[in-house]
Amino acid sequence: MYFFVVNCPFLTDIVIINFERQSRPIPDNRRRNVTLTPNDPRLLTPGPLTTSHETKEAMLHDWGSRDQAFIDTTARVRQKLLEIANATETHVCVPLQGSGTFVVEAALCTLIPRDGKALILINGAYGKRMTKILDYVNRAYIIQETLEDTPPDIAALEAALKADSAITHVLIIHCETTSGILNPIREVADVVKAHGRSFIIDAMSAFGAVPLDASEVHFDAMMASSNKCLEGVPGIGFAIIREETLKTCEGNAHSLSLDLYDQWVAMEATAQWRFTPPIHVIVAFDKAIEQFEAEGGVAARGARYGENCRILIDGMAELGFETLLSHNLQAPIIVTFKMPADPAFDFQVFYDRVKNAGYVLYPGKLTVAPSFRIGCIGHLGNDDIRAALKVMQGILKDMGVSNGAPAEAT
Repeated sequence: MYFFVVNCPFLTDIVIINFERQSRPIPDNRRRNVTLTPNDPRLLTPGPLTTSHETKEAMLHDWGSRDQAFIDTTARVRQKLLEIANATETHVCVPLQGSGTFVVEAALCTLIPRDGKALILINGAYGKRMTKILDYVNRAYIIQETLEDTPPDIAALEAALKADSAITHVLIIHCETTSGILNPIREVADVVKAHGRSFIIDAMSAFGAVPLDASEVHFDAMMASSNKCLEGVPGIGFAIIREETLKTCEGNAHSLSLDLYDQWVAMEATAQWRFTPPIHVIVAFDKAIEQFEAEGGVAARGARYGENCRILIDGMAELGFETLLSHNLQAPIIVTFKMPADPAFDFQVFYDRVKNAGYVLYPGKLTVAPSFRIGCIGHLGNDDIRAALKVMQGILKDMGVSNGAPAEAT
């Protein structure tokens, strides 16, 4: 039982809040009975996402950044992340302050030499973001772009690698959250390895729920962050990099703060961060990883998210909604639904009313179809998804929307 006493000078009374009595346990027998903070909305987004009370509670304490207890926490987090990727024998984990994009930029400008050339496989906004990063750091690149609902063309990739010996690196997004598509990482990795090129994966929205095993998928680096499938809070990214590759990268980076080689060398030498670490974020991440392991790791978390995804898609289908992606392309992370043709449907009104009822959706636009997105991940159980569907059903009825079918289906 948790009691918090609030004594503010501008309040006339002391307020005592009993979180245990006001919180609701997640109704999922595959998880420990942890609770959410009362009145927090459920975030049906791809991250930042709903976190457990235990993860939040971990941030209520202060830590010295040079204290051994915090040094041990950093080391433990780095080791656990390598274990999740089954990469302890071949790779190193380099954490970095900032958002996921910080560590993506850091990895690209550290790992791709100034005379290197990248081939970027693009089918959404995050692949396109890589082109902007490489423009900033003046790295050569070419792209192979498919539509947002279409995976990369493996034959075209192989042809490009055969035709252009200057290509040194191939870049891809594992789960492109623009649409929710799960890209064929293993097939791409096999082609890249066969042609002797370096493979870099932005695994931001998949790592921890979709298997990525370094002993089975040959990659030189993958990047992810604390606030996605591992259910931490925002504030750090991390790169899992093949050690023999990283050893060759001294002097590549254009930025001191984003130099992962320098960050790694310093951490190996001192076990400390070069610059002020986001201490509370890291401690919360450590707690989130502890819960991840207790749940059963990648297999169990992926299964929960997969069931959330199935319940969501089936429930929305009962309301007439159609998904953008076919089942074989859909990642259990976020689902894109086509906009209803019913003239009574106004997305902003729908979004606001769903939010007022306690659930936050994920607005966003595609080029291939008018759409909106609903996430399946975070500290949410199957009953949370069912409850959200019930809320959306009631709101659609109040709006006068009789069917969620898109225009092409009417």
